[in-house]
Amino acid sequence: MATGYLSLVLHAHLPFVRHPEYPDFLEEDWLYEAISETYIPLLVAFNHLRDEGVKFRVTMSMTPPLCEMLSDALLQERYVHHLDKLCELSEKEVERTKKEAPNFHSAALMYRRHFNECRELFENTYQRNIIQGFRQLQDEGYLEIITCCATHGYLPLMSSEVAKRAQIQIARENYIKHFGRPPRGIWLAECAFNPGDDRYLREAGIQFFISDAHAILYGTPRPRRGIYAPVITPEGVAVFARDTETSEQVWSSDIGYPGDPNYREFYRDLGYDAQDEEYIKPYLHDDGVRRNVGIKYHRITGKVGLNQKEPYVPEWATERTTMHASDFLANRQAQARHLNSTLGRAPVILAPYDAELFGHWWFEGPQFLFYLFKKLYYDQDEIQPISPIDYLALHPDNQQQTPSASSWGAEGYNRVWINAQTDWIYLHQHAAERRMVELAERFPQADGLLLRALNQAARELLLAQSSDWAFIITTGTMVQYAVKRFKDHIHRFTRIYDMLIKDGQVQIDEAWLADVERKDTIFQELDYRVYHPGTVQ
Repeated sequence: MATGYLSLVLHAHLPFVRHPEYPDFLEEDWLYEAISETYIPLLVAFNHLRDEGVKFRVTMSMTPPLCEMLSDALLQERYVHHLDKLCELSEKEVERTKKEAPNFHSAALMYRRHFNECRELFENTYQRNIIQGFRQLQDEGYLEIITCCATHGYLPLMSSEVAKRAQIQIARENYIKHFGRPPRGIWLAECAFNPGDDRYLREAGIQFFISDAHAILYGTPRPRRGIYAPVITPEGVAVFARDTETSEQVWSSDIGYPGDPNYREFYRDLGYDAQDEEYIKPYLHDDGVRRNVGIKYHRITGKVGLNQKEPYVPEWATERTTMHASDFLANRQAQARHLNSTLGRAPVILAPYDAELFGHWWFEGPQFLFYLFKKLYYDQDEIQPISPIDYLALHPDNQQQTPSASSWGAEGYNRVWINAQTDWIYLHQHAAERRMVELAERFPQADGLLLRALNQAARELLLAQSSDWAFIITTGTMVQYAVKRFKDHIHRFTRIYDMLIKDGQVQIDEAWLADVERKDTIFQELDYRVYHPGTVQ
C-alpha cells in the first residue's frame, strides 16, 4: 500500500501561429523550439523508460492549438527546414570548437547528437507528426493525455454560457480527432475557474480538472483533506489542486533545481555569441537580426553577469539531475508520511507545470524526469506515480465542494488577463461572442459557401479568445504581435458578420474568404452550430 501518490501534470500549450502568407516568420519558431527542446526530448525520455520496463505514469495536457499545429503539413515542412539548418550548423560547430574552442567541444558534440536524433525521430519514426508518439504512450497506459479549452480561452472573462460551452465542446471534438477517444480530464486555460463552469465540463463528459491551491482551500465548505485529495463540484466533476511545495521546488529559478550552477544558461546563445557574422547569418531569419538559434555553450555558473558565464559541461549537468531527482523523491516521501498520518488516507500530491519548462527553459528537465521515474520504480515503494483518473478509481468517495473562483496567475485571479493594458480587448471579444450566437440563430442549417463563412467566423472568434494575447500584452513580450493577432481575428470575424447581415442580404466575397481560410486553418472539423443557444442544456 502506497504511503502517497505523486501526480505529475505537464501542460503543453502554444498559441496557434501559422503564417503561410510569409516564407519565413519569427513567431513560428515558438513551435519549432518547443518540438526540439521539449516535446521530442520528453518522448525520448518516456520511450527509454518504457523500453527499460519502468512503470511510469504522467498526465499531460496537449491543447487543441498545439495539436493542430503539430499535425499541420505546412508547419511540419517548415520545421524540417528549421531542423536541417540546425543539423548543418551543429556539424560545423563540432569542427569549429575542436579547433578553436575546445571548452565547448563536448557541448557541440551533444548538440549534433541531439539535432540528428530529432530529425530521425521526426522524419522516420513519427512521419512528421509527433502526436503519434504521445498517442501511442497513452494507448499503452503510460500517459493520460487531457485536453484544454479550444483556443486556451479564459472562461471567466467570456460573456455567455454559449461561448464557454463552445470552447469545451470544440476542444472535445478536436481531442477525439487526434487521439481516437474522448478526453477524461481537462486543464482549464490558466487554471481559471468560476463556480458554474463545471456544468460545461460535465456536459462534455469531463471527469476532472486541474486548479490552483486556493480554488479548493477557499471553497465552500472548507476541504477536510486540504489540497491532498480531490473535491467533487456540484456538477459531479473532480478537482485536483496544485501542491505549492512541489511547484516551488522545481519551478523556481532562484531556489528550485533549474537554478543550479551546472545547468545550462538559457540567455547565452550562439546566435548572439558567434563573432563571425557571415558564419551565423545563414542560420538566422531573413532579416539577419541576431537571435537565439538554440545552441548554448554556457552554464548558469552563479549570480554573475552573462559575460562571466563558464562553459557548459553536459556530464556535470547529468550528474546534478540524478541528485535532484533523489532529493525530490526524498522530499515527497517525507511529505507523504506526514500527510498520511494526519489525513487518514494516502495523499495525492499534484505537481503541475508548463511542459515547456522541461527542456526549453530547463534544458535538463527531461533528464530529471527520466531519473525521477527510475528512482520511483526501482528505489522505493512509498510513492506511487498516478494520474488523477487513477486516483478517482481508487478513491471514488470524495468531499462535495464548490471551489472558489481562481486562476494560477499572479495573485490568483483575473488580473493578469484583464487590467488597464488589456481591458479594451473584452469590449470587442464580447461583441463578437454575441454576434456569433446571432449568426447561428439566423442561419441554423447553412450549406455551401454560407457554411464555409459561418465556420470561418467561428474560427476567428475562437482565435481571438485565446488567453495568450492578453497574457503577452500584460507581460510586455511581443506586444505588437499579440495586439495585431487579436485585431486581425476580430476584423476578419466582423467582415464575415457584415457580409452575412449588412443590408439584410448575404454577400460573401469568396476570394477574400478563401484567403482567410488558407491562413486560419484551425479546427477543420468545426461546426458553427455549436454556437446555437439551443445547444446549451
